[in-house]
Amino acid sequence: MATNTINAELLMKMFLAGAANLEAKKEFINELNVFPVPDGDTGTNMTLTIMSAAAEVSALEQKDMVSVSKAISSGSLRGARGNSGVILSQLLRGFTKEIREHKEINVQVLATACERATTTAYKAVMKPKEGTILTVAKGISEKARELSEITEDLEEFIPAVIEEAKAVLARTPDMLPVLKEAGVVDSGGQGLLEVLNGAYDAFLGKEIDYSAIGAGSGTTMVKPGTQAEADIKFGYCTEFIIMLDKEFTVKDETEFKAYLESIGDSIVCVADDDIVKIHVHTNDPGLAIQKALTFGQLSRMKIDNMREEHQEKLIREAEKLAKEQQKAKKEPRKSVGFIAVSIGSGMNTIFKELGVDYIIEGGQTMNPSTEDMLTAIDNVNADHIFIFPNNKNIILAANQAQSLTDDKDIIVIPTKTVPQGITAIINYMPEEDVDTNEETMLEEIKNVKTGQITYAVRDTHIDDKEIHEGDIMGIGDAGILSVGQSVGETAKEMLALMADEDTELISLYYGEDIQEEEAEKFAEEVAELYPDADVDLQLGGQPIYYYVISVE
Repeated sequence: MATNTINAELLMKMFLAGAANLEAKKEFINELNVFPVPDGDTGTNMTLTIMSAAAEVSALEQKDMVSVSKAISSGSLRGARGNSGVILSQLLRGFTKEIREHKEINVQVLATACERATTTAYKAVMKPKEGTILTVAKGISEKARELSEITEDLEEFIPAVIEEAKAVLARTPDMLPVLKEAGVVDSGGQGLLEVLNGAYDAFLGKEIDYSAIGAGSGTTMVKPGTQAEADIKFGYCTEFIIMLDKEFTVKDETEFKAYLESIGDSIVCVADDDIVKIHVHTNDPGLAIQKALTFGQLSRMKIDNMREEHQEKLIREAEKLAKEQQKAKKEPRKSVGFIAVSIGSGMNTIFKELGVDYIIEGGQTMNPSTEDMLTAIDNVNADHIFIFPNNKNIILAANQAQSLTDDKDIIVIPTKTVPQGITAIINYMPEEDVDTNEETMLEEIKNVKTGQITYAVRDTHIDDKEIHEGDIMGIGDAGILSVGQSVGETAKEMLALMADEDTELISLYYGEDIQEEEAEKFAEEVAELYPDADVDLQLGGQPIYYYVISVE
């Protein structure tokens, strides 16, 4: 027997099932990220975005089409983080704008809603790129329109649309060479497909595990931007250096990594001459230490209780926010204010000293949401507010916050890196008007080249480079510039491709994993290599990235 309509109650179940399926597949989606960096985050960003909407939907008392549509739209818009999350929120916004007009959804309504979703999402992206989630969405809407002229049966319509989504997703590597080189499909498109798969399961009446959703299933919903203590699978961040007293062979390294993977995750094992650097999240640091002692003596041992740190961080953040809110209320309204996205104690201090009113902590390792941006805007008592996203994956969320703000003039300077953000605010001229300053900042950030040094989390082939898990990578503005085993040497190799005869300033920001003495030595080496340039060394304090380097 054919099924021709979906009511509000079924729509609600389908949406929550789609969210649950995306949450279940988020790590798989994260692994599809082209760059093998430790913070590949498409799956995480899309999940946090849809979970924000799921929390609102599952808390609804009135379950009619208008209420469900508004909850999906507002929850995803405010919870959106990262480019993939913002695009997903715009797809949901366009989709719900159409369905809210109907008490029940049929094939015709679904086809029109899919078209409206795609149009809305494309408009939100300044330079839409094919081979992405947008392409998959467009394929879905075109197939939906085609099928709507053939059938009224949703049991025939929905699986056919999903099959088309799979087919388009499979073609994304042919549209984006970088996907083909890395041997993956588009991660955002995969995320959208997982939402559809989950929704279809609910449509078919399959048993769905809604435990990840929260309020509607008797569990506690985690606010986007925080990590529940229960989500911390391995509680101790364990780091140390092995001073080898015997040869550490490739076989030793492979076996030791496999052992660490059996007791934890977030593994880094980097061998360099007579030392091996180890990082692992585990519930039993003693096991890692005992195994390491079979290769030599240990030094620079550091074990942190991440669950304890998480609780303390939440308390500190709440206290800090309360103080900032009180301060903002007491201060008289000013003409111009500044918001910057940053991470790391040193980076935060630099922005504060340059006059930034509000720091949104997050950046590369955790993209802040549109809601985070709106909170910052609320707390800056100014008529005009400049926002520096400092990451290409945060610009869309900043733009979305701008569009949702009516009482203040928000100017988003599309800074893609922290050094660009620093350059932008340094060039602010109080005596000039807002438009002139915006023009100056946009021009000045073009002169900043940025490189970042981190480690690879998996084997891959990209930018004509063969990369293995644990390798050190130098990532420039347009791709991976260098790969090696040594942080310093890889950084210098990257720098050689960034600097030229016109280079006047090289800024080095060292991360939390680099000792000051080590950073000073590296700065001296850079100064010798580039005698005509000024070399400025600063504590960045950023996690994951050993150095952030800018060239101007």
